[in-house]
Amino acid sequence: MKTLLKNGTIYDGSGAQPTRGDVLIEDDRIVAVGGEIDEAADRVVDVGGRAVCPGLIDAHSHNDFFYDRPDAEKFFRPFLEQGITTQITGNCSFSPFGSDEDTPYRDKLGGGLFDSLHPGSFASFKERAKGNLYVNLVPLIGQGTVRAGMTGYDPTPYTSEQIERELGYVREAMEGGAFGGSFGFMYEPDRYAKSDEILAFAKEIAKYDGIITIHPRACSIVSADYPLLTKKSHLELGLDEAVDIMHRSGCRLEYSHLIFTGQRSWKLLDKMLAVFRAETAAGNPIAFDNYAFHYGASVITVVFPEWYAALSKEEAAKPINRFKLSLTILMYRKVLGIDWDDMVVAYISDEHPEYEGRTVAALAAEAGVKELDMYLKLVELSERAGSIYLGKYYNAEIVRRLMEDELSVFMTDAWVEEKGLQNIAAFQTFPQFFLLAKRYGIPTERIVRKMTGATADRYRIPERGYLRPGCKADVTVLDLDALSVDESRPDARPGGIVHVFVNGRAVIEDGVYRGGTAGEVVLKK
Repeated sequence: MKTLLKNGTIYDGSGAQPTRGDVLIEDDRIVAVGGEIDEAADRVVDVGGRAVCPGLIDAHSHNDFFYDRPDAEKFFRPFLEQGITTQITGNCSFSPFGSDEDTPYRDKLGGGLFDSLHPGSFASFKERAKGNLYVNLVPLIGQGTVRAGMTGYDPTPYTSEQIERELGYVREAMEGGAFGGSFGFMYEPDRYAKSDEILAFAKEIAKYDGIITIHPRACSIVSADYPLLTKKSHLELGLDEAVDIMHRSGCRLEYSHLIFTGQRSWKLLDKMLAVFRAETAAGNPIAFDNYAFHYGASVITVVFPEWYAALSKEEAAKPINRFKLSLTILMYRKVLGIDWDDMVVAYISDEHPEYEGRTVAALAAEAGVKELDMYLKLVELSERAGSIYLGKYYNAEIVRRLMEDELSVFMTDAWVEEKGLQNIAAFQTFPQFFLLAKRYGIPTERIVRKMTGATADRYRIPERGYLRPGCKADVTVLDLDALSVDESRPDARPGGIVHVFVNGRAVIEDGVYRGGTAGEVVLKK
């Protein structure tokens, strides 16, 4: 089957200026690019000067936890409708493989965020995914999943024998074609791993020339994971720990979702970027990924102190403990620069959809109660399992600076929610990056490169990220003048995505979603 895309403006993923020409696809490969291709094809598509790009690559995803669901398509369709054809998965220490099939801790493999329907080996994951993927998945093995599969959330430090057992799961994945591993130091059980276990995991990944992605212990100026009084901000300490792991293990490092949670954290931008630049100048393989929007998904207990959560209902209701709680949360809000109107309710329970899409501040004003009382009510109604969207991750200047930085690539870090308010990042992130680039005067070829060739180079993904003969036929055709997002509707489909091919198969044609399981598990060579 040959498909000829005629009269395109070709962005080849290298960052070079675009050229006018054609792209010829045969089966799942690109066979010719550029100029006027005069060859017979089964289908000829005149793209009318629109941007023809390599399939866009999402540098940080968790969609590997949804591939084996009966309704898997609904979790992947919004990403295809953004032009994304490949997602790097297994981030933040969680992967759907890296455990025994009969682990007694199946409910903990996703850290409380994701449910692993079919836990087991990397080999079983590959076999189950075959013929069932809507996008290509680039897999990482999550250290938190391995640890949870072995001992659940037990905080006891690992013995040398347990560490060696953990490394067995790593070897099986890396020898089977995984691209690396991940840490998520904010989450259970990864937060309990000691330095010897962490370094052993990272060194094992490095033996296979793999990459490590790290969700740091802190993404804000202060956090619950370090002592309150420290010489450096907690955000800086989190980066220092990641850099130390890179130095001591010899692994390549991707610092996951560089954010600055809370207005008081914004002033740390230059300090953080200076570390990346210094490490790069020293020849160390470090980089980062970032968001397009100013907020992100979080659990409703994000400002809920552990000491208060441990109290019985009777103890929690005592005036002295409520007063102490109010002071603790007030301090947290003031130090971070986040307030109640920065917390938008995403989901409380099936019985309470009326709270969705509203801020804690607005709900409190409507009910005529204090914000803290409304917040505690929401925590209780959700049985501490609700979700919110937390604002002030960025401001416009930070987003611009990160987009322009040579070390950044782009990601969604989002998934389709079963219930409640959707995260706009799952539906509209990559078109938003294009629109911001136009606003900030960033050349389109630079943005396309970050979404394609630069990400493929960083993770060493073979045969993808470029429009070149011999590459896999992942292709996205965009109408740059018609690109649009709608921030008032988080789950809106963006405008301007005209054609999307995954491994040569058209899954979006003339803006119409066709679907189909054309994706595959990409393996490291």
